[in-house]
Order: sequence, then structure tokens, then C-alpha cells
Amino acid sequence: MTEQLTVADVADAGARILDQVHRVVVGMQDSLEIALGAVLAGGHVLFQDVPGLGKTVAARSLAAALGLDFRRLQCTPDMLPGDVTGSFVYAPDTGEFRFRPGPIFAGLLLADEINRTTPKTQSAMLEAMAERQVTVEGTRYPLTEPFHVFATSNPIEFEGTYALPEAQLDRFMVRLGAGYPSPEGETEILLRRVRRGQESPTVESVTTAEELRALQRVVEAIHIDEDVARYCVDIARTTRSAQHVAVGASPRGSQALLLLARALAALAGREYVRPDDVKRIAVPVLAHRLSLSPQAWAQGVSPERIVQSVVAQVPVPPTVGAAR
Repeated sequence: MTEQLTVADVADAGARILDQVHRVVVGMQDSLEIALGAVLAGGHVLFQDVPGLGKTVAARSLAAALGLDFRRLQCTPDMLPGDVTGSFVYAPDTGEFRFRPGPIFAGLLLADEINRTTPKTQSAMLEAMAERQVTVEGTRYPLTEPFHVFATSNPIEFEGTYALPEAQLDRFMVRLGAGYPSPEGETEILLRRVRRGQESPTVESVTTAEELRALQRVVEAIHIDEDVARYCVDIARTTRSAQHVAVGASPRGSQALLLLARALAALAGREYVRPDDVKRIAVPVLAHRLSLSPQAWAQGVSPERIVQSVVAQVPVPPTVGAAR
């Protein structure tokens, strides 16, 4: 790829990346495209669903197709912050302590079952996700660029797990689910396993870190009309006064709507964002940012349903593409 890339180049690269991933992952078309969009928008992704639905395989496959320096961190209750960020180790040859980088020094970190490790260790990732740096023993260490975190979480098992802090949940641009496959899809999963004759599938790299940065720069240049930006704001603001919501989406939520909508527009080959792009991603971008009242939990009201209700009531601006 050259430095002077276009939106068509983003759409082409995105199609080739998803094609590689779908050689391994059956279904999850929408979730994987949104996850790729989040990476192009510079964000982090949380995959949350019940066990056995392919969350880890999907995250690992997408990481491999992106061609980034990849590390996988299996989170456990006895994991310490230094196991993530790295720590100073005594070097007998010099008599000094040297910093040994942890697995977070990678282009893409897969934090598998992130809710199995303690809040103290979870928070060790917070500075890295927000500031692209870690601080160890008072010394700042910048991370590589691009840097992204994919995390998986199990929402149904509570013994030996720790709910993610609200501040860290807010750092994930999207929270995505896998969902159960169709009967045909589940049959295809079994047949693919038989055909390849081994447990671990292989995914070829489509881009490099340098090429991904170039694609991200194209996404940064995608046009946003003022009325579409205001539409993102109106949706986020409406969640703050919605029934059953104790704390609504912050301005970081409305910004995530805008940034991810630009990436999806680029993947579709468009140089502008439509309101439909924003509506499509409202639930995965905003639902995990809402704190519900105790009455909501008692009545079985979900954040996803609240966001859907908000999107349905906020007036949609005129379609941007109509005049183009």
C-alpha cells in the first residue's frame, strides 16, 4: 500500500481482512465488521457472551489478519499488575534493575476472560488503553502505535470473577456479542474442524502495522456533516434522562458513535457518514456505558433495550447521501 490511500483502499483492505477471518469464524458478520471498524477508528473492543461461542477465536483471527504484533494474556485471579505492564528485574551481571516489558507492549493485546482477574490488575490496563503508555516505578513507557486491546468476558459466571469497573468499561469503544449460530452455521463449524484436521486454524495477515496506520489516517479524513454530529450528541444526551438510567453516556460515548460511524462509512466505500451508520452501532457503543437504577435490574430492563428505545425516539436528520 502507498501513503496516498483512498476510501476505496480502506473498503478493499477491510473486505480482504474480513474474508480471511470468515475462513475461520462462521457467522458473526456484523460483530466482526464493527470490531474491525473500531480498530480503524483507534478503539478497543470487548467481546462479551456465554462460553463456547467463538469469542476468543474471533478476536485472535481478526488480530492475525490485521498483521499486528500480537500477545495473548490469559487472565487469572492471581495475576498481578506487573504481569501486564512489566516490571524491574535484577540483572546479576551489572548489579542493576532493568525494566522487562510485559505483554501489553504489543500492537494488539488479547486479554482473555478479563473479568477473571482482580480490579487492581484490570486497572493496570486502563492507563494503557486511555493514554497509550504505562508507568512503572514512576517511569513512563510509551506503547507502540497502533495499540489496541481486544478483551473477552463471560457474563454468566460470577464465582471467581470480578466485574469490570465502570471507568474501564467506558474505555472500550464497543461491546459485542457472538450469539448462537444457526443450525447450518453450527454444522459448518463442525465440518470445518474435520476438514482442517487440527484444532488451531490459520489466518494470513492482510496488513502490517504501518499499513494499518495509513488506513486509520484515511478514516480520520472522512467527512461528518454537522447535523450527523448533532445526531450523535442527541442520542447520547437522551440516554442521560432516559427512564431506569442512573448515569447515561458521557461525551466519550457520543464521540465513539461519531468515530466508529466514520470507520463503517469507509468500509462501505463512502466518504461521508449517514445517520443509518450511527443507528447501526448505537447499541454496541452505548449500552455498556449506561448505569441502570436498582429498579431496572429488578424489572429485568436491559441497557440494550434502553438504547434501542432512545434511538427510536430521537429525530433522524435528513439523509446526507440524498444530495450527493
